[in-house]
Amino acid sequence: MVVEIDHLDEKGSGQAVVWRENELGNKRKLKLTIPQTLPGEKVQVTVDQPDRKRRKAMPEEIIEMNADRIGPACPHFEKCGGCVWQHWEYNAQLNQKTSHVKQMIEAQGFDPDLVQDTIGADNPWHYRNKMEFTFAPDGSLGLHEQGNFRKIISLETCLIAGKEMVEAAMEVAEWVKDHQLKGYDKDLHEGLLRHLMVRQSFATGEIMLGLFATESPEEHLKQAADDLVKRIGEKFPAVKSLMWLENTDWADRTQSEKTHLLAGRDFIYDEMDGYRFRLWFDTFFQTNPVQAQKLVDIAIEMGQPKKTEKMIDLFCGVGTFSLPFASRVGKLAGIEIVETSIESAKRNALDNGLDNTYFLAKDARKGIDEVLETFGTPELLLLDPPRSGAGGKVMRRIGRAKPERIVYVSCNPETFATDIKELEQFGYTLEVVQPVDLFPHTTHVECVAQLVHKD
Repeated sequence: MVVEIDHLDEKGSGQAVVWRENELGNKRKLKLTIPQTLPGEKVQVTVDQPDRKRRKAMPEEIIEMNADRIGPACPHFEKCGGCVWQHWEYNAQLNQKTSHVKQMIEAQGFDPDLVQDTIGADNPWHYRNKMEFTFAPDGSLGLHEQGNFRKIISLETCLIAGKEMVEAAMEVAEWVKDHQLKGYDKDLHEGLLRHLMVRQSFATGEIMLGLFATESPEEHLKQAADDLVKRIGEKFPAVKSLMWLENTDWADRTQSEKTHLLAGRDFIYDEMDGYRFRLWFDTFFQTNPVQAQKLVDIAIEMGQPKKTEKMIDLFCGVGTFSLPFASRVGKLAGIEIVETSIESAKRNALDNGLDNTYFLAKDARKGIDEVLETFGTPELLLLDPPRSGAGGKVMRRIGRAKPERIVYVSCNPETFATDIKELEQFGYTLEVVQPVDLFPHTTHVECVAQLVHKD
């Protein structure tokens, strides 16, 4: 059948609706999800089981193209799940992200005109400073297939990761092949190699390689591990951390039960806004450092920090926003539930000579109560919650605390919109929303918003 793409879903795939008659002559709606298509396009597809309500189909022919369709730059694009919009001109991607943010806040009753145009990346390629590659059971290294976490697409390149990161990953892939090592089979729960994590500081150039495996590198794997150290040391002097991380858990996560340091140290140094950070393998840090700097600059501009003021940084992580703000306010308290992140934040503040910070490892809602008791009401509060948002209880607690100004940094426009809706009842007005594109060629978009309390 030939169908027209009406809009894109949250995963970036085209959506089409077809009305068909069943054997009784009754009309039935068939909703189609068609990846790698764009709004307004007419495409030919073959649909199996068209009597179902929803089906997925791949485009066989683009009969009428969107004017902004372009050829994808990456040879793996049609199969790899790392990107979804390489076939879309970059400015059109930015317009789509702006429209999405507007739709989300308008659905909660806010004025969509408060949303500014999305700030794009100067270079939408090789922007990621961290990648997690996966090993297939045969030992090949790559990323998951689009929509299929059971199948790994073996890669020869990756155009969204830093170039030197990809080169180091390909060297590890060659090492695996030379030693005939097996990857992990998720169905059988057997095999050796699970993931390869590569992260690099664009500021310092330092690289970390973390190899996640089900066994120790000692005894029968020692010769292979020694060869890996030799290869990496000779070809990639920028690698300052080479680790073998044991993970026998069934969950498909990059976690470590025991860490073996093969070479260097167990962290690398990174910098943002002139501040130095230590990053461990499990440290959350903004993945696109160039665009993340824009986030920090916008947050500072919206927050209007003053030396006479107190501030709370909620969901502070390792202090990405805390450190730049701490040098601009009188006192800053950071709250984060992950204890290792709080320890990192304390160390990062110390490394940068900041003595006006206080970091607390606690759940957001309970942490606010504890900080307010000892710290008092802050003039400024910044929050940067996970994709699930802060939640109604946390937002109402913020509202009752009545800070003068709130800066909300979000990686999910939908949960952001529902969260800030909670603040209306406490006298807060949404002033502006600035989307920033940290992940070109994907559906993700970050936002920074300013809310002011009106007495």
